[in-house]
Amino acid sequence: MTKYIFTTGGVISSLGKGIASASIGKILESRGLKVALMKLDPYINVDPGKMNPYQHGEVYVTEDGAETDLDLGHYERFTNTETTKFSNATTGQVYNTVIARERRGDYLGKTIQVIPHITNEIKDRIRKAAHASKAEVMIVEVGGTVGDIESLPFLEAARQFRLEVGYRNALYVHLTLVPYLRCAEEIKTKPTQHSVGKLREIGIQPDILICRTEKALSEDVKDKISLFCNVSKGAVIEARDAESIYQIPLVFREQGLDKIILNHFGLKCRSGDLKDWGERVVERVLRPRHKVTVAVVGIYLGLQDASKSIYESLVHAGMCNDAKVVIKKVDSEDIEKHGAAGLLSDVAGVLVPGGFGYRGIEGKVAAIRYARENKIPFLGLCLGMQCAVVEFARNACGLKGANSTEFNKNTKYPIISLLEEQKDVKNMGGTMRLGAYPCRVKKGSLAYRTYKRSMISERHRHRYEFNNIYRDLLEKKGIIFSGVYPKKGLVEIIEIKKHPYFIAVQFHPEFKSKPDRPHPLFREFIKSALDRERKIKK
Repeated sequence: MTKYIFTTGGVISSLGKGIASASIGKILESRGLKVALMKLDPYINVDPGKMNPYQHGEVYVTEDGAETDLDLGHYERFTNTETTKFSNATTGQVYNTVIARERRGDYLGKTIQVIPHITNEIKDRIRKAAHASKAEVMIVEVGGTVGDIESLPFLEAARQFRLEVGYRNALYVHLTLVPYLRCAEEIKTKPTQHSVGKLREIGIQPDILICRTEKALSEDVKDKISLFCNVSKGAVIEARDAESIYQIPLVFREQGLDKIILNHFGLKCRSGDLKDWGERVVERVLRPRHKVTVAVVGIYLGLQDASKSIYESLVHAGMCNDAKVVIKKVDSEDIEKHGAAGLLSDVAGVLVPGGFGYRGIEGKVAAIRYARENKIPFLGLCLGMQCAVVEFARNACGLKGANSTEFNKNTKYPIISLLEEQKDVKNMGGTMRLGAYPCRVKKGSLAYRTYKRSMISERHRHRYEFNNIYRDLLEKKGIIFSGVYPKKGLVEIIEIKKHPYFIAVQFHPEFKSKPDRPHPLFREFIKSALDRERKIKK
């Protein structure tokens, strides 16, 4: 029978439930268990696909094309689980399903209520996710903070779950804050006591407390938390601020969190070992020998989570190159105002990520031109690829005014345009090219040398495509179309001849990078940037 772990949070948001859940998954995997993770999101949006990145952070895309919460990225980076459309459920999805059933008459005239109809749907989704993954342990993260009205149906469903599967088959982990007051030089446990008290009012008694803190918790503090929160002292886990999120599994393991969980479930597993994770990941991220600076040029740079997977992929690429990657965030609107040279002359690489909307586009195009003409290693992702071909068409092919029809419907040279099947789309939610698609890689190309195979699969999230009418012209002028979606002949990868590293892709490779398995495109981008950095220093 699948075992279930429910992770909740209290006191404040953004404590790191996603990282805590992923870290629990990592230490359980090290004990030989098959683990899956799921995120329950209280917002009423059906998915985060149309939400502002400043409010919600990046949209993480699964292999099967679901637009999901960014925490699913943590799940996949830390563990071997492959998330799917079953791995994320929102209030909007739950109510949408229940209301559709009611409209069809499935409930035979019954009054539809939060309990039992909404909570039953939530529990059904948890079971479906567990069944689809065939996991031995299912970790379910409940979004929001205890006390939020929006979270109540999910917490009630979690409460009911233990009654249905049995005490030994469900476990509650509560992540909370233990603040340190500098003026009083004192650690305060009262916020944690109140948070646990609120959770107990709902009917959930946590089995494990993970305490976020900037100071070490003394034995007296742990005794106090244990006494007032009705949790055994050994199950009060200290989660002190760390230099890297990739240290957290080691921190949990050192405190015996895996043993506590296994004892609760009555599971006997192998001893397990995180030595490889410690050496290949943590040591390399904490003590690199080299340093390289790369620019990420775009908008939405004010919020770290808006491009979370990209930043983490750069960190991963740095690890395997024994380097610390210093990320210089450059607002593309600033390039429009001040030019590219003044903002990019001190970097060893330029990355232009995906995005939507016209704001800052000309700045991205200018940055790409600067990287191309000055032989600076360049990596373009999704919209970054589209901007790269627009720049090349304008400045290398003489097609002045070339553009994407997303930004100029009347452009004389529509280098990027909608496919015919996209032109009649009215509902913008979930109607893009989403999820994994195959790509045939041209032998002898930079892409082939990077991937070392002729067929790859990558995740997509876009609507506009390269216009193949202009393919011959751009090829004559020096672009190599090194990757194509075979079924429709759509361009997936472009690169430039006689350049140390200039490659741009229509897909999102950042969704498939892991700290112990960096994505090859990021790996080679940082390798090339390091080569440039060394030449600059000479």
